Parts: sequence; C-alpha cells; structure tokens
Amino acid sequence: MTAASPLESARDTIKRSIRTVPDWPEPGVQFRDITPLLADPRTFRILIDEFVHRYFDVRPTAIAGLDARGFIIGSVLAYELNVGFIPIRKKGKLPFTTVQETYELEYGSATVEMHTDAVKPGDRIVLVDDLIATGGTMMAGMRLLQRLGAVVIEGAAIVDLPELQGSQRLREAGLPLFTLVDFGGH
Repeated sequence: MTAASPLESARDTIKRSIRTVPDWPEPGVQFRDITPLLADPRTFRILIDEFVHRYFDVRPTAIAGLDARGFIIGSVLAYELNVGFIPIRKKGKLPFTTVQETYELEYGSATVEMHTDAVKPGDRIVLVDDLIATGGTMMAGMRLLQRLGAVVIEGAAIVDLPELQGSQRLREAGLPLFTLVDFGGH
C-alpha cells in the first residue's frame, strides 16, 4: 500500500483500499472486498478511528455486529469504546436460546439470530456491518434487537451501494445510517 498524501482524507484512504472483484460471486456483481483494507495496519486504524470518533460521545450500551465481516469492525469498535459486543449470527451458529429473523436476498432468503439475553430493554445499540447493499441483513438485525427491547441508535457500515437502495429502505424504516464510502454500480 502506498503512503497517502497529507491532504488525502481518511475516507479517500479507506475507499482506495477496497478492492473491486468483478463478476464475483456471480456474473455482473462488482464485489467490494475489504480484506486489503484490513491487511494494512495504518488503513485499518484510520477506519476504526473514524467509527470511534463517531460514537465516542454517543455512548452506546453495546455494538452489535452482523455475521461475519460486521464482527471484525464491530468487535474492535466495542473494545475501543469499552462497551460490550453482540454477535448477530447466521442460523444455527449460536449455542443458547435464540430469537430469529428471516429476510429476503436477491437469490433466496436467509435467517440471522442472536441470543435472547444479548440485550435488555432500553439498551442503546449501534449495529455494524461492512457493507449495505439491499439492506436485508441490517434490517433483520435491527428487528431482532428491537424485538428484545433495544433501541438501535444507528446502523453503521464501511461501504454503501446506493444504487441497490438498501440504505434508502433502512432510512425509510427509521434507522439512521452512517457510512464512510459509497460505490456506484453493484
């Protein structure tokens, strides 16, 4: 990774570090791969600092991360903010009593779940994922948290794909969003 100029913004550095993989996982999809961003310690720190600065004064009760890349960002953010971390997993991965939410994908449906004791009524949660495409996963996570009485104060992601209208759907459902970069196309 080449050094950024002093005038380059944090968001420019982050965006430049995201690799586009054409035609993966299927033809026509432009996959936004965050692994190069995670591999570079300077850029990863810039990313985490952007989220920490956003939520430092907000003081959420916990950070909830969506399976699986939301775990990477969410757990580090929770650590930096000195709050708990809540994993929202794909169905069948959690050992205790769970609550589930099924949602539609472009190619079928999926189910996410979390432990029934993960939050208490009134807990203030930031919900984190790597990317917002159609918004289905984040919407399901929000519904799970709300079903258990938590208040989702904001959804956060590194990347928004606005053409897929997921961020618009989430905002229309009442979820404030914070994203760092957006990419045209999908």
